[in-house]
Order: sequence, then C-alpha cells, then structure tokens
Amino acid sequence: MATLFSRIIAGEIPGRFVWKDDDLVAFLTIGPLTDGHTLVVPRQEIDRWTDAPAPVLARLTAVAQTIGQAQVQAFGADRAGLVIAGFEVEHLHVHIFPAYSMADFDFSRVDNAPDPAVMDVNAQKLRAALRNAGHGEFVPEG
Repeated sequence: MATLFSRIIAGEIPGRFVWKDDDLVAFLTIGPLTDGHTLVVPRQEIDRWTDAPAPVLARLTAVAQTIGQAQVQAFGADRAGLVIAGFEVEHLHVHIFPAYSMADFDFSRVDNAPDPAVMDVNAQKLRAALRNAGHGEFVPEG
C-alpha cells in the first residue's frame, strides 16, 4: 500500500510542491510550524532515515539545505530549522522551516488549520526564492 507521501507525489492527493527532481520532491506541510514549513521527501518509499542508502540521504540533505537557504531569504528568518522525526508518516521526510527562536521547534505548536490562501502565497514566495537562487529547473509552476 502506498504511503500518504507516495500518493501526494503521484498526484492522487494535492500538494504545494516547491521542488521536483528525479529522486525527491519538496512540498509545504499541511501542519506548519512557521510560514514556509516544507517537507523534503524521497520518491522511493523508505521508512527510517537510518535505512536510507547513503546517496539518497546525501541528496535529501543537500536539497534540504538549498530549501533552507531559500526560506531564510524568502521569510527573513534568522535560521532554517531541520528535523527528522518519522512518526507521522512511515516514509522518510525532512522538515525544513524558517526558524526565529527555539520555540519554532516545538511540534505541539503546529498550525493544524492554516489558511489555504496564506499557504499558496508561502509556496509562491519559496518557489521565487529558489528560482532566484538558480534552481529554476527543479521548481514546478504553482
């Protein structure tokens, strides 16, 4: 049975994609910690990050760094947070989000009902920042 993320990647469930390449995708989470909170997900279904082949994990980390840099620029954040949890969906994913303080790492503070219009604007901001940084070939249209 396909994971929730595999269904999003396949287009069965909508997603606000900001990155697509042959190996992974990135899309805004539906439960953001801060505006622009993004999940970076390999196309291959891998449950635990500790089980990921080294090249997959290296690519995942590199794209997460690129997205984090774009988030800092797009949202004026002090830092980009990175968390690998893995309990929500049994498909490896990295949380990348604009971080302004340690409070932004508190998953009990996620917004479970974000405004769809704000989410659309956040996706557009992040896509624009990624394009401006020279990554346009991986940034899908809205």
